[in-house]
Amino acid sequence: MSLFRQFIHANVLVSKAVDRLLPAQLRIDGNKTFIAEYLPEAFSQGLTVYDLGGGSRPCVDLETKNSLQLTVVGVDISADELAAAPEGIYDRKIAADLCAFIGDGDADTVVCQALLEHVPDGAGAARAIATTLKPGGRAYIFAPSRNALFARLNLLLPQLLKQKLLFAVFPHKAKGHDGFIAYYDQCTPRELEAHAAANGLIVRERRLFWTSSYFFSFAPAYFIWRIIQGVYYTIHQENAAETFIYVLEKPS
Repeated sequence: MSLFRQFIHANVLVSKAVDRLLPAQLRIDGNKTFIAEYLPEAFSQGLTVYDLGGGSRPCVDLETKNSLQLTVVGVDISADELAAAPEGIYDRKIAADLCAFIGDGDADTVVCQALLEHVPDGAGAARAIATTLKPGGRAYIFAPSRNALFARLNLLLPQLLKQKLLFAVFPHKAKGHDGFIAYYDQCTPRELEAHAAANGLIVRERRLFWTSSYFFSFAPAYFIWRIIQGVYYTIHQENAAETFIYVLEKPS
């Protein structure tokens, strides 16, 4: 292991040790919770599922799709990303900008995982979700909040520098689905709820999360982050969450 990786590893251990002293509610990972608890709930026998922004990494695996006889539609701004998905996972592929996309109202389930931060028009994305759902259909959304410190830094730093830092600290992300430009346009719990209401969607469930992995690799940054997070909370209250999950429903 290189000295740099040893340094990162030691800082992660210190940050995690301190983090364990905090209330359990502050240590729950939103993305892991979404995958473990909400995606299984989103899929049931014979549903039509729209995966918004899944691209080469769809929200469901082929075994689950076949066993539940799902119809899976992939919507992504990049045709290349859709083409790189596992063979047979998408029954339809739609290369479209979600901000301008108007759905056919035929989705039982819409999955929107870690996408909203990457669209430059949050209102347009909410409209796309609403028009894609059929009456009684549900959208399962996970996103980081614009009010998170890492999001604020993301908006300030040049894209190339952000990618270099991200891939240096988290080298496994260089091979994955990370490093895309982020806008965080109207990407907070309060704004998402406003867009849902404007498009006639009902909030069936909301969960807020207060942790992310970005600052664990450098213990001083971890301490600063937790302090700033506390200050943000006094100003923004629940709108200061790091990440959030929403289940939205289109009324029958």
